[in-house]
Amino acid sequence: MSDETRKHHENRSSWRTRRGLAGAAALLLAGLAAAPVAAAAEHPHTGGRRGALVSVTPVAHHDAAQVRTFLAGRHVKADEVRYGVRAYRLTYRTVDPQGKPTTATGLLTLPAGGAHRLDLVSDTHGTMVKRSYAPSASEDTGRVPSYLNASAGRAVAAPDYLGLGEGPGPHPYLDTRSSVTASLDMLRAARTAAARLGRPVAGDVYATGFSQGGQVAMALGKALESGADQHFRLKALAPVSGPYDLQGQEIPALFDGRVNDTSGVLYISYWLVAQNRLHHFYDDPAEAFRAPYASRVEGLLDGSHEEEDVVRGLAPTVKRLLTPGFYERLRHPAGPLLAAMRAADHTCDWKPDVPVRLYAGDDDTDVPIGNARTCERTLAGIGARVRVVDQGAVNHFGSFAVSAPQVVRFFDRVG
Repeated sequence: MSDETRKHHENRSSWRTRRGLAGAAALLLAGLAAAPVAAAAEHPHTGGRRGALVSVTPVAHHDAAQVRTFLAGRHVKADEVRYGVRAYRLTYRTVDPQGKPTTATGLLTLPAGGAHRLDLVSDTHGTMVKRSYAPSASEDTGRVPSYLNASAGRAVAAPDYLGLGEGPGPHPYLDTRSSVTASLDMLRAARTAAARLGRPVAGDVYATGFSQGGQVAMALGKALESGADQHFRLKALAPVSGPYDLQGQEIPALFDGRVNDTSGVLYISYWLVAQNRLHHFYDDPAEAFRAPYASRVEGLLDGSHEEEDVVRGLAPTVKRLLTPGFYERLRHPAGPLLAAMRAADHTCDWKPDVPVRLYAGDDDTDVPIGNARTCERTLAGIGARVRVVDQGAVNHFGSFAVSAPQVVRFFDRVG
């Protein structure tokens, strides 16, 4: 591992590993014990419709000072914090990539104060390989946008996606279609739960998301504007550092140095294993991955492993990870590989009737800023009100830390 790659891996770990956050977590849990969440016992629902609420479980209650401490521990400005927050894990009905009924979980966060009737934010999270790090399951960085937006006075629905949190089955990583259905159904479940908790939500939806979730936010916005649910109206879009252009930007960046080795190996392994279940790139992992990685890659990506363990168990570079033949197939995609990329690459080809901000960083070597530039050109070319907010010399997680409070202020201006 090169010094540059090791430094990047350590930077990722400072955000993603839980061991380094023990002190902050202990403080927050102490606050939760001192101020227990009002009981909101499970509400079983026997209906089978999409978005039907199965259960509501309280998971956090923090006053405004504790929210500020939580944000400061993740280097996120807390100027917009006005209220404490109450958070709940929702279990709800949705469908899998084949359209079959399943369940998923997500985090509903409400302000502990403010207006009785709340606007609703959809926040879609970035790449997670371990299911227990999803927003509804872990008091960690994935909750930053939820706590920021809720403490500013809005309800926040943050889906775990399929196969993460307490949802069954594997996570269909970067499958746009099922990510949108899970996110839309989370909005429906949140609407029901918020009403039962005495904080009904209005129909306006402010959509944001980071990394993988930035792409999902764009696709969800497209679905909402196309009338996917009569109760919800898209109000504003503010995705952060999303991979909007796999074919033209993100995949080529694996080979030209714009994506660092650590992230490149993690992302392409996750994508190939997950997308193979949907698009069938190979019959045996050995057709795509070199030995000894072929025998372990699917096990490492079963949802139970730390990101750091996945990276340590795989090759140091994409070229050393993949077989020569599959490496060339990925460089010049056709057939199922090209189809899988294109299935994710239509999230910016529509005209939003709401303001759009695309946040990104110049030094992002996970999701290069070219993704945002491509999305901006596509949207502007069809007359959308869109602007890239270039955060300058910040990396991937730095773009998240800088952008998250700005997104709250943007939503305030639009509202």
